[in-house]
Order: sequence, then structure tokens, then C-alpha cells
Amino acid sequence: MAWFDDKHTFNKSVLRIAHVTDCHLFADKDGEYFGVNTASHFEQALAHMAQKPLDCVIFGGDLTQDHSFESYLLFSELIHKSALTCPVFWLPGNHDEITMLNRISGGQINSAKHIAASGIELLLINSKGPTPAGWVTGAHLDETTECLVQSSSKKIIFCHHNPLPINGYLDKHMLENGPQLLNVLVNSGNIIGVFHGHVHNEYEQSYRELSVFATPASSTQFKKYSAQWQQQNCGPAYRMLYIDTEKDKIGMKTEVVWLNG
Repeated sequence: MAWFDDKHTFNKSVLRIAHVTDCHLFADKDGEYFGVNTASHFEQALAHMAQKPLDCVIFGGDLTQDHSFESYLLFSELIHKSALTCPVFWLPGNHDEITMLNRISGGQINSAKHIAASGIELLLINSKGPTPAGWVTGAHLDETTECLVQSSSKKIIFCHHNPLPINGYLDKHMLENGPQLLNVLVNSGNIIGVFHGHVHNEYEQSYRELSVFATPASSTQFKKYSAQWQQQNCGPAYRMLYIDTEKDKIGMKTEVVWLNG
């Protein structure tokens, strides 16, 4: 099955979406990432999101830190134990194992990478490469291009790695062919935003007038604009997207939610 073949459709024109990324879970629920209990932060984020009228949650990669199947079982367990009732989708980060993610998918955890609603489509791109840096293969670029031209609907793109430099330590592990991907997206003429994780903080950039948003981590943040790898425990965070296609012009608003203020 090609990456975008599995499609999920919402029969509505207004979508409320949460984007959660860089959970870095361990097999052990008490596992810590730079001194942060990531499972606890994850549970807090789930409980906070469950209070909102969400249509779906998109998990933007690096769900695991230790690459274990048990960490994905914990991800599944915490979702199903939470009060969150909407479907959740995922895309892989550099830490993730796609075969393991597919094994836990089913029911509420949906493996579709193509999400559609009235007048809008969301594409979840695979930027996982052979190294911690990101890479979108030529074949995946081709199928992304094909998916972009199949309909005139406006589209929103999600990927894990940052396609643009952030002037920080993780630029050494950014999406190595990010400009190539962004040019494909811009040239299609129907993209209204790109959302990514990986950089563990909030950023807003643009490329040829295309807005590119980074979502902070649910685990811990990395200090902005630092050449050194410095961590900051600011508490869990995620991003909200509000999409309205009822009017002539599609509206999209986004905001970052910091649970600790």
C-alpha cells in the first residue's frame, strides 16, 4: 500500500485539531528524558486535550525514546486510559519504528496518512531517514506531488523534521532536503501551512510566503537559538489548529498551548 492510500474522511467543514510531538516515551512508565518523566507529561497533555471538543489528534513523531515495542504499548495504553475519545493519527520521527507503530494501530489509533474534510486535506509526510537527520525519498516526493494534484482542495502538511534551519543545535539533524520538499509544496499552489516537530520548541517561519510552524514537545524543550544542546523543562505543550472551510476563503488559526502557563 502506498503511503497516502489509507484515507480518513471527516464529513464536516470545521475541524479542531491538536498537534502533539516528541513524546519520547520509554518502556518503563517512570522513564526520564533529561530529568523529565515523559509519561507523566504525556498523560497531562492527554487530560488537557480531552477537555476540548477535538476532531482528531496528530502525533508528530518521536513517540518513543528507547525504540522499544513496550514504549509504543505504553503510548497506546495511555491513550486508551485517557478521556480522549477522538481518533488519533501518527507520523514517524527519527526515533520511531514504523513497523511497531503499525502494530499498535487500529480503532482509535488510526494509521491513515491522508485526512480529508470539506474543502481541506491533511497529508502526513514521512521524513524519517537513515540517520537522525530527516530525508524525504525521491519516491515519497513523487507520491506527495501526485497526491497534491489529485484535487483542488487546499492542503496542510505535517512532517517530523524541520525543513528550515532554526539557528540552533538541532539544525545538524534537520530535514536535509527540506528546501526541495518546500518547493514541491509551494509550486503546487494549494498549501496553506506546514507543521513539524523535532526542534522541541515553538517557531514560526516562512518559505516563499508559505507558513512553517514548529510545535513544542510534550516532553521537554530545547533552548532556542543555542549552538549547545540545552534543555528546558517548561512543562507539556501542544499546538491547536482551527480550520474553517464554510466561507469562500478557508480560515486557519493556530496557537500553542503551554500547560504550565
